[in-house]
Amino acid sequence: MKLNYKQVSSEGQPLVVLHGVFGSLDNWATVSKEIADAGYAVYLLDQRNHGRSPHSDEFTQEAMAADLAEFIEEHSLQNPVLVGHSMGGKTVMRYAMEYPDTYDKLVIVDIAPRYYPPHHKSLLEGLNALPLVKIENRQQADELFSAHEPNVGVRQFLLKNLYRTAEGTFAWRFNLPVLTAQIEQVGEAIPKLRSVPESTLFMRGALSPYIKDEDREAIEDLFPNAEIVTIPKAGHWVHAEKPKEFVAALTEFLAKR
Repeated sequence: MKLNYKQVSSEGQPLVVLHGVFGSLDNWATVSKEIADAGYAVYLLDQRNHGRSPHSDEFTQEAMAADLAEFIEEHSLQNPVLVGHSMGGKTVMRYAMEYPDTYDKLVIVDIAPRYYPPHHKSLLEGLNALPLVKIENRQQADELFSAHEPNVGVRQFLLKNLYRTAEGTFAWRFNLPVLTAQIEQVGEAIPKLRSVPESTLFMRGALSPYIKDEDREAIEDLFPNAEIVTIPKAGHWVHAEKPKEFVAALTEFLAKR
């Protein structure tokens, strides 16, 4: 599948970024400029069923890893750095298992290779309950959605996916029916198809429960040259909550040889 993408810069080593579930490449717009300023040719991708990329009934780690492989080959990217947040991190890990010798280093942001049970039920119920054909503006959508999600930040993040159709009604950019039916695919464990020898950074937020101390053994089993860096006072959205600290940790890791 040909993914929608944005190239932030063209000079330096290629660095490809994959967002998390319900997100899009727009989530990385601000921090990507700082990464580019550090000397990298940054490519931001919309994963399938998200953003402006095509929709598909197939929504598996294998399919998303294949999408990434197609993008790298199509754009002739040599030794790219692969960065993935949450679901994007799962995609990057699966890609690393299946496509050896096609990348330089890996950066996995706030997700471990283990299985995560579905935990978006209330969000999906709220999203599916919104009467999009009747909603007149985003404020109205936010008021209705607040009955399902009290956190303003979460609501704003999700409602960024609303857009006006040619008919003037609202619609979702992400493929809500497929995400609803196949949300468990997002949290599947990464199978050990091989041990990945390339240097890998697992970056976690100190306030996030996604990468726990007890995950270290499983991480090092699949990625023996992994290191784990914790960003203080950051939650799951490490790059958005602490962008300067995120970029500093990223560039420090990439500078190592």
